Amino acid sequence: MSLVTAVVLAETVHARELPMPAWAFGLVTLLIFAVLGIVTYSYRDVANRHRAKAEAYAARHADSGAHGGH
Repeated sequence: MSLVTAVVLAETVHARELPMPAWAFGLVTLLIFAVLGIVTYSYRDVANRHRAKAEAYAARHADSGAHGGH
């Protein structure tokens, strides 16, 4: 047995402990997605809150599509 083989066989693998149980990572991820979903849902129908402004803007810029806008 060579010295390299002896060193490799003698070396022990040191596992690193997780900072929390494995199921907690899934729970944290689920909570993050739930919060992001609530934030996204809170922007639902925002454009219709200012319908008068949107209609006034559309009336002022009705012919801007003929000029090849952006």
